[in-house]
Amino acid sequence: MSTAAATITKNQATEASVVEDAPALTDGFQLVIDALKLNDINNLYVVPGIPISDLLRMAQAEGMRVVSFRHEQNAGNAAAIAGFMTKKPGVCMTVSAPGFLNGLTALANATTNCFPMILISGSSEREVVDLQQGDYEEMDQLAIAKPLCKAAFRILHAQDIGIGVARAIRAAVSGRPGGVYLDLPAKLFSQVMDAAEGAKSLVKVVDPTPAQYPSAEAVNRALDLLKGAKRPLVIFGKGAAYAQADGTIRSFVEKSGIPFLQMSMAKGLLPDTHPQSAGAARSLVLQEADVVMLVGARLNWLLSHGKGKTWGKPGSKKFIQVDIEPREMDSNVEIHAPLVGDIASVMEVMLKGIDGGLTPPTDWMATVAAKREQNVAKMAPKLMSNASPMNFHGALGALRRIIKERPDALLVNEGANTLDLARGIIDMYEPRKRLDVGTWGVMGVGMGYAVAAAVESGKPVLAVEGDSAFGFSGMEVETICRYNLPVCIVIFNNNGIYRGTDVNPTGGNDPSPMVFVPGSRYDKMMEAFGGVGVHVTNPDELYRAVNEAMDSGRPTLINAVIDPAAGTESGNIGSLNPTSSVRKMPS
Repeated sequence: MSTAAATITKNQATEASVVEDAPALTDGFQLVIDALKLNDINNLYVVPGIPISDLLRMAQAEGMRVVSFRHEQNAGNAAAIAGFMTKKPGVCMTVSAPGFLNGLTALANATTNCFPMILISGSSEREVVDLQQGDYEEMDQLAIAKPLCKAAFRILHAQDIGIGVARAIRAAVSGRPGGVYLDLPAKLFSQVMDAAEGAKSLVKVVDPTPAQYPSAEAVNRALDLLKGAKRPLVIFGKGAAYAQADGTIRSFVEKSGIPFLQMSMAKGLLPDTHPQSAGAARSLVLQEADVVMLVGARLNWLLSHGKGKTWGKPGSKKFIQVDIEPREMDSNVEIHAPLVGDIASVMEVMLKGIDGGLTPPTDWMATVAAKREQNVAKMAPKLMSNASPMNFHGALGALRRIIKERPDALLVNEGANTLDLARGIIDMYEPRKRLDVGTWGVMGVGMGYAVAAAVESGKPVLAVEGDSAFGFSGMEVETICRYNLPVCIVIFNNNGIYRGTDVNPTGGNDPSPMVFVPGSRYDKMMEAFGGVGVHVTNPDELYRAVNEAMDSGRPTLINAVIDPAAGTESGNIGSLNPTSSVRKMPS
């Protein structure tokens, strides 16, 4: 071998040795992924783009499920409802500025509804943003997010990713759950550090939701009220469903013998057909009860703030309230027996406290049962209608049968009349199976919720949508088809908002703002993306089409023709829609 050749070989060997001896490296991309996976967060709901595209590619390569949406608000809604279903923060990732703002609506809604969610957005560089020098999509995202969520953090250094993600997770799930914003400037992702040091910097969150028991004095106060009640009532809100204390709650109800109401997303904690359910006698029990125990329910607008004619005579009620947030007490009316603690712990001690006897007067139970049976009998003929075009009752009667036969299916529901009537008509049999618009009553959650419901549960999903509500997130039918999710969408198509019969009072060419294109065929949208589209005009056809869809597991959209004149202005919340006292508008 020549001297030159030997020198080259020796140099190559030296370089190889240097490479072998060099410390392994990691970077911001990998550390974000590792931090999430360490904390058992494996599903991401996203819209790709600058600066998170490579992060999402790497996350998928690492085995995470990355579900890519067409709009950030829908991805955010998916993350929010994933949090409700799993008690772990659902994670939405977006691009900077406009993408962040699109996701912010879902984050604010998650916070209002107490759903644990983390919105992670890429952002522009701090030194440019702070001097307002016009960076790409420049925006002080942290400052904008802070008023609209439970907590907001920014991570600037790779070594802080572990602690930053841990803080976000703990903030999202601890105490009263809610939305958290996590700001990741673009430069963070490419920061490099020693892999061993990076691994040491990661944090596994320990016991973020410790049991919180109420005091013995508080428990005794509440028990005394219940034991002295002549007409007690328990109301469960979605907080009770979120707690996943299903067995304890059921035992409490059945041992106490107290009638109960379940708010919309609490339906199914106990079957709506349970003999103690007062759902079909709601007006009676709210007016006549003398002691009301609220479990994970707030006295907000959905319960008429605990006062007014809904609640009977002023001062006729005493309230017990179970909530982990002390400031919730006395928010609208006096709470006579506050029970501050997590619902599972509180219900555990309350269950022990009623052992030995707590039986409501038999005449109260008989009164509730009689009213329930009267209202059920009154409603039954409406639900059996097979008219064409359909009215809301006939169509919902068909879907009521579907859920009764398939109690493990998840029901997503939004709209005006479609939502208001479905709440009372469709019975639920298992907890956390009904997902709807929640506290704000917003529209546009439907498709995001449907995607997450299918991803997180692996169960079939029935999404019942008003035609107006569907329009907010309808393009996500492509997402449903792309991921081949077992989602059946039913659109109640009555050609408009509330009704499809409004007219332009001027007689001009423009249609009323309340109407859509008459005879729209939403089913053709689904067919365009490879899903199944079905057009139905009566309840029997609807029942058969939904059954076929749910048996097949294929993405399906059913265009259900509803009589355009069948709706009611604003449904059950018409009082919130002000009208002119001077000028009467046609409707």
